Amino acid sequence: MATRTDAPTRREQILKEAARLFAERGFHGVGVDEIGAAVGISGPGLYRHFTGKDAMLAELLVGISGQLLTGAKWRVQEADGVPGEQVLDSLIEGHIDFALDDRPLITLHDRELDRLRDTDRKLVRQLQRQYVELWVGVVREVYPALSEPTARSAVHSVFGLLNSTPHLGRAGSLPGRGATAELLHRMARGAFAAAE
Repeated sequence: MATRTDAPTRREQILKEAARLFAERGFHGVGVDEIGAAVGISGPGLYRHFTGKDAMLAELLVGISGQLLTGAKWRVQEADGVPGEQVLDSLIEGHIDFALDDRPLITLHDRELDRLRDTDRKLVRQLQRQYVELWVGVVREVYPALSEPTARSAVHSVFGLLNSTPHLGRAGSLPGRGATAELLHRMARGAFAAAE
């Protein structure tokens, strides 16, 4: 998957700051003026990009679910003919990148998913189910003794482990991104092996 190196758009800046502020203080604890100030525009200026805070929240949560699924599909497609072990490692690495780089979105999902409109919440759940099922297929290829329900439970458990990053402390208190990523990877593979 190509890594984007150009500067983030204003819309992306707004979403990043909104995610950070919503995660820190809760959706209702943040006003549009604060989000605007965080990106150097007036609160009302946000309405050129979004219809309101609800639209930002929906784009953040639907967006990350879609990005995870798209990234996982890409990793599986690119690995055509590659041993399942390497495909699983690639999926784990992709999820670890999300878990370390987008920690506010994990907090936001845990706290604010119920605030989405029903249609957006259903879309998030649909994308997440597809993501899980993609993982289940790869896990069962690597660990064929696992039944489908056991593999699905193991995938959810590993997601819980990887998505615990908001509780690891401030970024400066971690042993470093590389060491943390390695630890999470070993723990994820260990969890799958233990399920077999």
